[in-house]
Amino acid sequence: MQALRHYLLAVQFFTRIPVTGPLADWVGFSPALLRASSAHFPGVGWLVAAVAALVYGALHWALAPNPFAPAVAAVACTIATVLLTGGFHEDGLADVADGLGGSYDRERALDIMKDSRIGAFGALALVLGLLAKISLLALLGAHSLLAALAALLGGHVLSRWWPLWLVRFLPHVGDTAKSKSKPLADQITVGALSVAGLWCLGPLALVWQAQTALFLIASTLCSALAALHMARRLAQRLQGFTGDGLGAVQQVSEVGFYLGAALALGPLARWWGT
Repeated sequence: MQALRHYLLAVQFFTRIPVTGPLADWVGFSPALLRASSAHFPGVGWLVAAVAALVYGALHWALAPNPFAPAVAAVACTIATVLLTGGFHEDGLADVADGLGGSYDRERALDIMKDSRIGAFGALALVLGLLAKISLLALLGAHSLLAALAALLGGHVLSRWWPLWLVRFLPHVGDTAKSKSKPLADQITVGALSVAGLWCLGPLALVWQAQTALFLIASTLCSALAALHMARRLAQRLQGFTGDGLGAVQQVSEVGFYLGAALALGPLARWWGT
């Protein structure tokens, strides 16, 4: 029951799904509970992936055999996930792009990231990130509906595991007094990180069964490399991470998963078969 409370708190924090009334009273809230809920961040990805897959699959089926069906489905499922999460992680990506792109000075970059207004670098990051998602999901859907659904499941879940590694190995920086992510930013325990990893096992096993070992390996590797690149940038430029940084890692590694999946169905598949 305690684990269920932690999971529902994660759902409340990371999505727009209402956890209100008597249920919210039962779940409760404290910095310690919010800290514990971070272990269930990939579990939130299950919900987001389920909604995305439902919207994608319904439109892909309804509009088939129109060649533009995968593109329409990709746009619609992306809109659905943004509505479900409130653009929480996309906002983080934009803020990080504005901060790192706007100044090479660490303190100035952190100040820019606190600004609620979006700048040129943030707008570019949002547009290019969304275009990358939509185009890759459309490409996967053009190959097969099952490939797109498998990528959505694996991408949404695994991309919510990588940010927790930053919490484990990097310090939280910025205005900790006002940061909503500060309770989450206290160093995550090995046990909590393991629980988060367990949330990933089922979806990744389904991806393997639905597609191939190459599909799973390529998508996981590309997602990990994308997360590692973002972690390295944050460590170099900020000497730590912020809540926005965690959101940016989620977004970039999600795109990385889709890219790896697309490569596995194209050039890597041809190479693998030789």
